[in-house]
Amino acid sequence: MPKHYRPPGKKKEGNAARYITRTKAVHYLQTSLSSFRKLCILKGIFPREPKKKVEGNHKTYYHMKDIAFLAHDPLIEKFRDIRAHKRKIKKALAKKNRDQANRLLSQQPKYKLDRLILERYPTFVDALRDLDDCLTMVHLFAALPAVEGERIQVERIHSCRRLSHQWQAFISRTHKLRKTFISVKGIYYQAEVEGQKITWLTPHALQQVLTDDVDFNVMLTFLEFYEALLGFVNFKLYHSINLNYPPILDPRLEALAAELYALSRYVATSYGAQPKNVQAIDSSQSDQTDAGKNETRPDESELRLAQLQHQLPANEPGALMQMVEDATSKEDDDDDETKECKYLFKDMKFFLSREVPRESLLFVIPAFGGVVSWHGDGSPFSEADEDIMYQIVDRPVQGHLFLSREYIQPQWVYDCVNARMILPTEPYAVGRIPPPHLSPFVDNEVEGYVPEYAETIKRLKASAKEQVLPLPGAGSDELDNSQNLLVEGIIDRAEAIEAEEKKRKLSMLEKQYRDELNMEFKGINYSASLPNRGSSDDNVVEEDTTTTNLEQIAEDAQNRSKISMSRKKRKIYEAMQISKERKKANVDLLKERKKKAEEQGRTR
Repeated sequence: MPKHYRPPGKKKEGNAARYITRTKAVHYLQTSLSSFRKLCILKGIFPREPKKKVEGNHKTYYHMKDIAFLAHDPLIEKFRDIRAHKRKIKKALAKKNRDQANRLLSQQPKYKLDRLILERYPTFVDALRDLDDCLTMVHLFAALPAVEGERIQVERIHSCRRLSHQWQAFISRTHKLRKTFISVKGIYYQAEVEGQKITWLTPHALQQVLTDDVDFNVMLTFLEFYEALLGFVNFKLYHSINLNYPPILDPRLEALAAELYALSRYVATSYGAQPKNVQAIDSSQSDQTDAGKNETRPDESELRLAQLQHQLPANEPGALMQMVEDATSKEDDDDDETKECKYLFKDMKFFLSREVPRESLLFVIPAFGGVVSWHGDGSPFSEADEDIMYQIVDRPVQGHLFLSREYIQPQWVYDCVNARMILPTEPYAVGRIPPPHLSPFVDNEVEGYVPEYAETIKRLKASAKEQVLPLPGAGSDELDNSQNLLVEGIIDRAEAIEAEEKKRKLSMLEKQYRDELNMEFKGINYSASLPNRGSSDDNVVEEDTTTTNLEQIAEDAQNRSKISMSRKKRKIYEAMQISKERKKANVDLLKERKKKAEEQGRTR
């Protein structure tokens, strides 16, 4: 009899009872594989890895409790109704009954994901914690081409653009943005909402190509859930600052692809007066709007907006952000970090040239208190405005130069945001190679390598705060007695040996310098001083022996400590040492690259 023989009819136990394969789960739920996959994505159920795979290593396993949880979900009945409805449509088309097919198409069963979102995220903070992938997916589909006949519906792409702009408008005008970084993959952003740090990635504004090696059906299922989730999050955030959701946008600016700055007239009337500079912009643009209406006959929607013109504010771009700013300007309970971000670009006007990433800068600059405009229709002010302080360009040749402003590259804005200060503009001038773009998501002190430009930014911030920092390499801690450092536990043994080596070299150089001064004072020639070099060589040998003894003592102490450790702690200690070696190798690699780059720069 086999070892694991179970008589027929006997109850299953162990992993055989706790886990079920995907094929058996599909048969258990009486649904198709695509519906099962979609149901698992929407419900948040994922495969498991049991310690002992009863059916084999090449199969996918699920918890039996999860499958039983799916069997009682109302959504599975909706999927069955949709499947039966599609069969009816197919049958009507086969019988060439076009009227019945059209009637069935207009009566397709629909379902909502409100209940699923409440089940998966009982509190609003839970939803914010799981918003990273949601925002990345929505921004990815918002950048795809909206072309009819493709595998992705145009309505889905427009919905993603609308949701992403609503999220960016809230983050920008409430000054919740904290970090940003430009990489090869795209642009990383990090915001802090209700104490939760949310990081997402947006692709570059380039032509996207839909490849065949991606299963868009699975991605569209994730997108369906993420759209509903982001809609609920935006609803909660807008209502937290007393704003109606969704905002009513100006169709003219939407047609001009300025959705992020589109006007929400109905909501803006409920919140305070507008700033003076915005009112001046409104007065100039309202005249242009009236002139345009005299030339062309407005349709029904434009006529309805024109009827509200006398009681609503004039047409000004950026009202979606402006209405959020008006609602939040009354709140003075912002934390120190929010206030720092709010006044970074205060009273600064920026103008964007055609070649720079417009949508990213329209999101980042207002998030830190700046005012921005761009080339094209619907912009708040023109390029000839004399109050513009910075014009962001990304090409070496300019048609007309204004002496009252500075022309800088886009990297300057992102570096100022990460440094939380206004950096000098000379290194970012047009035609120059800008400084290295440092990632704010990397802790240089922990990694063990601090880039040179990071040190420069640190000293600029210290000088702005009127603090005095020690010169690099002149710290007195490294020159202290290494034995005292070991006793006090300030640094580890490796650093103590390195400090001892530095102290020894400095003492040798100082002794040699004093000897040469004495010989020069006594008038002794260089040839006469050569026989005395033997004693100095003996001293060097003695000092090398002392250093070797120190290293041997440290190694012996380390071995004794490892012997007294338990097996678990010893493994953890070895893993820590491996991690330190890898980090040191990475630092050495960065230093070598820096050295090569400096050598190449000298040869040029």
